[in-house]
Amino acid sequence: MSITKNNNAIPLDIRQLISQRYKRITKAVNQAFWESDSDTKHSLYVGSYGRGTAVSTSDLDILISLPEGQFDRFDGYKGNGQSKLIQCLKDTIQTTYPHTDIHGDGQVVVASFSDRIRFELLPAFEQVSTQGYNTFLYPDSNLGGAWKATNPKAEQYALKTRNHSSNGLLFDTCKQIRTIRDERFTSYHLSGIVIDSFVYYAIEGWRWTTGGTASSNPGDYEKHLLEVFNKKFASGLFPIALFAPGSKQIVDTTKSVDCLKKVLTYMTK
Repeated sequence: MSITKNNNAIPLDIRQLISQRYKRITKAVNQAFWESDSDTKHSLYVGSYGRGTAVSTSDLDILISLPEGQFDRFDGYKGNGQSKLIQCLKDTIQTTYPHTDIHGDGQVVVASFSDRIRFELLPAFEQVSTQGYNTFLYPDSNLGGAWKATNPKAEQYALKTRNHSSNGLLFDTCKQIRTIRDERFTSYHLSGIVIDSFVYYAIEGWRWTTGGTASSNPGDYEKHLLEVFNKKFASGLFPIALFAPGSKQIVDTTKSVDCLKKVLTYMTK
């Protein structure tokens, strides 16, 4: 199944609905934590939507930036202040969507709407950096609670830069892999960051030509991706061999290897 140019776009009506819900959630958080009615400030699309690689079935990952003083508040709790922060954010979102299934899940608040659009909301605290993009601390309520770091803006910049140099081939590849995963291999797990990190690494110098092809021989690019997987990632080193673009954080691939190979193999048929 060859990759096609500008395919798998999210329909306009879905994008408009996502934007509407994003703004309502952002406004509720800003009113509760920032004493502001803004429906755009202090929130950021992250995950596949923020990186530009989402398809219509993708979850919506939203980073919610909170005031520094709130970190001191929840960090000062005795016994898993991270869990209390997740619960506090959940209660805030629930006031805006009282009839929606909203619950905490380890590091995020999940809002699952009846039309199957699913938001994952990550509360976080921005950390000033002197070396490029600022990082964010976010809560992990598992195993008694801890704070972890993420650098989504660096990842977004790296992917968008390489997508530009490939004339859009990188994004189209990531979207095609997601679509095949969601249509053909629904019983398997393949995370979005694994897809995006793998393609970022494997694409090398491939790009869309002005004629809308990645190669003069149809199928060569798809075979190249599978060959890269087999040569570089099929050994026991795979679980520690992949890093997120830009942030250089280690990507957990342990549950995604089997599905990624199935999808890449299917693309060569």
